[in-house]
Amino acid sequence: MSAHNPHTDGDDHEVEDDDDMLDEAEAEEVIADEEDAPMDSDDEEGDEGQPVNIQEIALQNDSVAHFDSHKDSVFCIAQHPVHPQIIATGGGDEVGYVFDATPLPSKANGNANGEPQERESLQPLFKLEGHTDSINAIAFTYPKGQYIATAGLDGKLRTWQGEPQGKRWKFLAETQEVEEINWLVPCPDPEHPNVVALGANDGSVWVYQINFQEKENPLQVLQAFYLHTETCTAGTWSPDGKLLATVSEDSSFYVWDVFGDAAAVGLSGAQGGQHIIGLTGLDERFKVEGGLYSVGIAPNGAFAVVGGPEGQIRVIGLPRISQTASTAGSSGGGAQNKIGKGSASASGQAGQILAALQAGNDNVETISFSQPPLTLMAVGNVDGSITLFDTAHRFAVRRRIEGAHADEEFEHAVIKVEFVKREGAGGWVLTSVGYDGVVKRWDARGGTAAAAKGLLGEWRGHRGGGEGGGIMGFVQGDGNAVVTAGDDSISLVFPTPVQV
Repeated sequence: MSAHNPHTDGDDHEVEDDDDMLDEAEAEEVIADEEDAPMDSDDEEGDEGQPVNIQEIALQNDSVAHFDSHKDSVFCIAQHPVHPQIIATGGGDEVGYVFDATPLPSKANGNANGEPQERESLQPLFKLEGHTDSINAIAFTYPKGQYIATAGLDGKLRTWQGEPQGKRWKFLAETQEVEEINWLVPCPDPEHPNVVALGANDGSVWVYQINFQEKENPLQVLQAFYLHTETCTAGTWSPDGKLLATVSEDSSFYVWDVFGDAAAVGLSGAQGGQHIIGLTGLDERFKVEGGLYSVGIAPNGAFAVVGGPEGQIRVIGLPRISQTASTAGSSGGGAQNKIGKGSASASGQAGQILAALQAGNDNVETISFSQPPLTLMAVGNVDGSITLFDTAHRFAVRRRIEGAHADEEFEHAVIKVEFVKREGAGGWVLTSVGYDGVVKRWDARGGTAAAAKGLLGEWRGHRGGGEGGGIMGFVQGDGNAVVTAGDDSISLVFPTPVQV
């Protein structure tokens, strides 16, 4: 699988300190290949002992490889930041896996009798065990993918240390501070490596740093925040990793100064606290009935976008910490002397509600931004629609794609949208997946393709149809291959070359 690697040098050699990684000799043994468990017979017996007629459905399969070790839904998926062919998944069977998504060498088209042979599954490199309930979040840490972190409905955060190539892993530590964990995201700031944040069902937000050299405490709590009064539904780091934004079912939105970077440039927290922005449903301009369920931050860090029921969206200005710091430094005076009341211009209307938008008629499930110089925002909705906004022109609606994920009978929820992370050519390509089990690609600029919806292509292979066969997530590297997490317990690898 080909993928752009932002953490290598020009010759694609690794840029990392091997002393920071697990030595290969210390890694746990790679798990042996296990024979697939026998599947239940289609000739199941009904209540009267009579065989039940199970209709056979012919599926289109556009994938080039698959991974089928999970015995229940695959709820989450992550991609190694240095070796993008290394994938980690977690599922409802309370385990996770690490596998290499490189397709196996193709074999002859048939056996000696000319009959077609079933494609072999990709084999797991390592099994992530120890949870006692579903794993619903998983992540490789930045910048080198030194650790894997898993989070579950059992409230556990478990971590594994890897060797430099990402193929061998060793359990490191676990902790449990909450009843259930809803989400887990790695911090992208290289100045704070191997940091993850998570949100829990009690509304709390936790930030951990993972370090195997701290023998007594390899999972160190950096921060814990308790201002949300109901379950914390989503969180995201700013692109520079300086700020953490979280939302909750209580309709609150907070931006946390996790590492004190905002305070260092004179942007004090609200009422002296650690959040520099806090908005709740008590503000009628901000209030979203039914809570908030998604959050995203623009690539330039200028604003955050939160989404809730009935397609409701709010846009909130954020402080520009790096811009503030450089302005203060270039003036020859200390940051504390230069910020304060006069910092609004450098902070980009921080804390102000910049827009109230509508994107669909049901819950806003997913938000993604294109890379500069493009200024596009895509929003996926449970009603099956995708709405494209132009963030540089007062968030004008560029296009609304009704039934983006639909079949002959239903419009299915859009689970995730994500722009291909490219600047310039190809940056307008948007990938989406839904409960219909289909991967789709869109040209966000518009055009005449597929009845002006901008559909570039679609790839099938999951069962779909809203019967436990949808796609729960995906990773796509530089866009030339998509690896999915299927509600049908399968991960598929699709070749999706980006045409520019």
